[in-house]
Amino acid sequence: MKSFFERYLHNSIALCVVLSISINIIIESISRKSLLECLNYFLDSPMTFIYNTFLIFFTYSIAYLVKRRNFVYMLVSIFWLAVGITNGVILSFRMTPFTVSDLALLENGISIIPNYLSTTGIILAVAGGILIIIAFMLVFIFMPKHKQKINYAKSIAGILALGISFFGFTSLAINQNWVSTHFGNLGYAYRDYGFPYCFMNTWLNTGVSAQPNYSKERILGIFTPEELDALESVTVSTSDERKPNVLMLQMESFFDPTLLENATYSTDPIPNFRKLKKEYSSGFLTVPSIGAGTANTEFEVLSGMRVRFFGPGEYPYKSVLKDTTSETIAYTLKRLGYGTHAIHNHRGAFYGRNLVFSNLGFDTFTSLEYMNGVVKTPGNWAKDGVLVDEILTALQSTESEDLVYTISVQGHGKYPSSRIIEDPVVIAETIGIDEDALAFEYYIQQLYEMDKFIGELVETLENYEEDIVLVIFGDHLPGLNFDENDMINKTIYETEYVIWDNFGLSKENKDLCAYQLGAEVLDRINIHEGVLTKYHQNYKDDLDYLINLEALQYDMLYGKRYIFDGINPYEPTELQMGIREIKVEAVVEVGNEYYIKGTNFTPFSKISLDDKVLDTIFLGPSVLGLLEEVDPKDVYKMKVSQVEKNKEILSTSE
Repeated sequence: MKSFFERYLHNSIALCVVLSISINIIIESISRKSLLECLNYFLDSPMTFIYNTFLIFFTYSIAYLVKRRNFVYMLVSIFWLAVGITNGVILSFRMTPFTVSDLALLENGISIIPNYLSTTGIILAVAGGILIIIAFMLVFIFMPKHKQKINYAKSIAGILALGISFFGFTSLAINQNWVSTHFGNLGYAYRDYGFPYCFMNTWLNTGVSAQPNYSKERILGIFTPEELDALESVTVSTSDERKPNVLMLQMESFFDPTLLENATYSTDPIPNFRKLKKEYSSGFLTVPSIGAGTANTEFEVLSGMRVRFFGPGEYPYKSVLKDTTSETIAYTLKRLGYGTHAIHNHRGAFYGRNLVFSNLGFDTFTSLEYMNGVVKTPGNWAKDGVLVDEILTALQSTESEDLVYTISVQGHGKYPSSRIIEDPVVIAETIGIDEDALAFEYYIQQLYEMDKFIGELVETLENYEEDIVLVIFGDHLPGLNFDENDMINKTIYETEYVIWDNFGLSKENKDLCAYQLGAEVLDRINIHEGVLTKYHQNYKDDLDYLINLEALQYDMLYGKRYIFDGINPYEPTELQMGIREIKVEAVVEVGNEYYIKGTNFTPFSKISLDDKVLDTIFLGPSVLGLLEEVDPKDVYKMKVSQVEKNKEILSTSE
């Protein structure tokens, strides 16, 4: 090996070429779960493979600016191997590949590690991380430096020349369709265009791009003058006519498993949802993700915007919506006098919802931290049964009509590959995914319980004293090894929806995209306000439908807001965390210990003092115990904070 290195790889360019080819082979083999599949990829798309190899090669060029050149080679190699291996691991949990946007969700990912790894696994992972850091330090200290003096002018000129060559190669690759700038399907794009190119694309390509002819005339020309006048005229409801409450129930990984080819079951896994499909308006719903990406389906339904117009793999909740308000059905209904509520039986800070929902028009957000009586699945996710009371509480919290957007979590993966439920209610008697049989068996039990929750909710709402329209839909297919050939409808991007009501809407079946669902529901109850609501209702059959939708998205979020006469009309709401008021009624001293008496405490309630969270024991919805000493003079200042599992304070009592 030493002789081989000295003869062939002593030249740094030759070394980088060999490293680039080797790393590309490794990460594509991991991505495709087979060295043979990687070989097929090379044989089918040799220029795509070469382009990705050149991309990796280009990243090694920074080594020519430092003396610790071998250390940089090692760092760059480890970076590519790390992201490639991470992609392989993520693809074993879900059906969408690893993107740069996932790094923005790192905090969310860390928070749910206990749902995927055992305590031993977490300890080993942490220990491995520490060892890697120590190894890096030792290598940096002892690895020899480059002996020759660095000619920075020559090195920079060489890097610029390489960059120009790479830019030209990229243009050629796009023109020859070796790669593409449009990712209609993220998973297929990674497969067809290679991991390095796609991963870097998710970093460099974000937001919605302006179209070449973007102008005020172009945007306003999408609507007729009469429609523009109507958009400007409605600011607040002046009608005495009562509208129905609007309930939207987004079900985690919910779909009809009988849509799997050749699958049979001991009993119907979703009898309640199937009954609703037969009796009420329903259809297939095209969603933007598979196996994960709940927040993007949620965003499409709420906003009427199409996620695929953003950068590949982008989560608007973690990018533009952190600082910008967006028109949504919540804002639209608020203008008509509705109260607007969001409910989620998982962490309030997941996807940054506790911050983002203020920019989406919600008045209140009730997350897991504000719920009592939560039952967990064996996978440590909250069961959905707790949501019935939470939805009723939201409906009863105002005198007005209400929008209640509920996000369930029970069906969340990863699904265990060993038998956890000894006596399953539903048995998959025939299924074509043998390697996932036990995981699928577990998922089916959760699906059956989620459907039972749907039945309980509908039964509760049937005799409710106010008119209600309830929209039930799945956010995406579960993270199992399905592909389009496994599905009767030959797609893995379709779930289903049902529009139930208690006041006699006619049954109309139609297939929709997630970004059309909100406008469709409002159309059914004769509400036509809002730019994108009106656009979807009036122009979904237009030849330029998607082109104009993209133009409107850019204008509303990134452009000059011509459609709003240059001013964003939507102000962030004063989002209230939890509907039930958490009150401190008294501080009681028993012996040398203090207890706080009050109302609506939950297991996430913590006694706090000057924004410092104190060691607390939850003794019930009306009593908390203090487990640490405080200065008696400060006792009167103690409050109660709702603290999520990552120690973030979501709210504090007055």
